[in-house]
Amino acid sequence: MSEGGWQLKKSVVLVGMMGAGKTAVGKALANLLDVPFLDSDMEIETAANMTIAEIFKRDGEAFFRDRETQVLARLLDGPSGIISAGGGAFLAERNRDLIAQKGASVWLKADLELLWSRVKHKDTRPLLKTADPKATLTMLYEARLPFYSLADLAVEARSEYSIDTMAAKVLEALGTRPDVLEPVA
Repeated sequence: MSEGGWQLKKSVVLVGMMGAGKTAVGKALANLLDVPFLDSDMEIETAANMTIAEIFKRDGEAFFRDRETQVLARLLDGPSGIISAGGGAFLAERNRDLIAQKGASVWLKADLELLWSRVKHKDTRPLLKTADPKATLTMLYEARLPFYSLADLAVEARSEYSIDTMAAKVLEALGTRPDVLEPVA
């Protein structure tokens, strides 16, 4: 790594399961690169003036997924930054294509036990409001792995990594992609 820092040439979209650290690592990474951090779910909530759970309940998942694609397109057309995508966003081919055309995807690859340890005490995950949240998480994890594996880069999350360590690991991975990140003197 150069002393001068880095120039982000296109937006980086963090993908992965709930609890993988997309928001926390994304904020730390954006800070390291001195670029904006944007959370697609927060952008959707702000635009709709509703929570994602409320949107799902009132308008259904298909409506939400359409808004998600619109928001991702808008964020990718904006200044280069770090974007945290909702856990389900990368499952849609249209979103993967959009990200591939205008940015780069990084999968924060956390194993099931690490994810469970991070989400089991939170009640902010609408998809886990089931009779058996761990079984639901396991089902989602297994269904989504083949999609996440299509990301441009994968960075393994470990329980012993701090947020800053994980952000540094993502930065290191991005350093292998001169089309995304280049050192500046």
